[in-house]
Amino acid sequence: LTELSELEKAGIPVTPENLIIDRDAHLIMEYHRVLDQALEERRGGRAIGTTGRGIGPCYVDRATRSGVRMAELLALDELKEKIERHIERSNAELEHVLGSSLRVSFDSVWSTVQNAAEKLSPFIKNVSLIIANASAAEERIVFEGAQGTLLDQVHGTIPFVTSSNTIAGAVTTGVGIGPKSIDYVLGVAKAYTTRVGAGPFPTELHDSIGDYLGEKGHEFGTTTGRKRRCGWFDTVAMKRAARLNGFDSIAITKLDVLSGLEKIKICIKYILDGQELEDVPSLSSDLDRIEPVYIELDGWEENIEGVRKWHQLPTQARLYLSTIAEIIACPVSIVSVSPERDSTIFSSSAAFVKNFVR
Repeated sequence: LTELSELEKAGIPVTPENLIIDRDAHLIMEYHRVLDQALEERRGGRAIGTTGRGIGPCYVDRATRSGVRMAELLALDELKEKIERHIERSNAELEHVLGSSLRVSFDSVWSTVQNAAEKLSPFIKNVSLIIANASAAEERIVFEGAQGTLLDQVHGTIPFVTSSNTIAGAVTTGVGIGPKSIDYVLGVAKAYTTRVGAGPFPTELHDSIGDYLGEKGHEFGTTTGRKRRCGWFDTVAMKRAARLNGFDSIAITKLDVLSGLEKIKICIKYILDGQELEDVPSLSSDLDRIEPVYIELDGWEENIEGVRKWHQLPTQARLYLSTIAEIIACPVSIVSVSPERDSTIFSSSAAFVKNFVR
């Protein structure tokens, strides 16, 4: 609702023709946020770095088949009793399980629900069917994933993960389409590695270079504003991401941030207890003890923010990209060299991707 209001103030009309909210999407309620915050406080020194936005508790309700979906905003008479039960349970959990003084008010939650129902009802539609019809009509369809592969609930660095599946396959279950509907999977990664919040980070830099990357790359969390941790590019983690998602090619962003570094490192191996690992370990405690093995390349001094052709990139920058592609065994098809829209550079092999973003 805040985004709708901001768009309207900017003179951008938002109608049910250009915004659709899936009828089966689950709603994050006030009691989810309160539970999330109380649980993280209870963890103390073992906190996992949740955003405190209620996402985890919302997924708990979805898993126990008790969550509130968008379609239920169209049937408020049926929903009211359900909300009352949720708040009664949440307050009991806050008091007796989490030992928190926080409580949730039914009147507050119900007022929010009624307001949302009034304003959002026109946008609630059957997304699965709409996408299927668009596909049958051979329209262009682009799905954008949320969060990184290693934050995946199943395949990530548990417990320092989000509450959902973040890999490409989740598109099919999240949207409601068949797996054969996906024509192309584009992986997106920064030219260096970042992480928000707690969790293992083998290539993290605790020095002036890490500070340099963070400051030049404006590395602050989009949702929380928290400072991101920065480190060298990790091809072991990236190979895992390529395998789990089935990348056809990779887009490398923020290449310009590396400009000015005399030397640039790339992690090519993990060593644990003297043994080389074939993949990212399952246990976060093991990943925390990893000894990364690096190769070192020459950096470049040139400011590349104005570059718009692949061949105009410095030789060292092109070598950096080709080295990453060779190690991962996946081509780099797109590079961005500044935040501007026109700073996206396509390789000669990126015709398919370019067709979708023209």
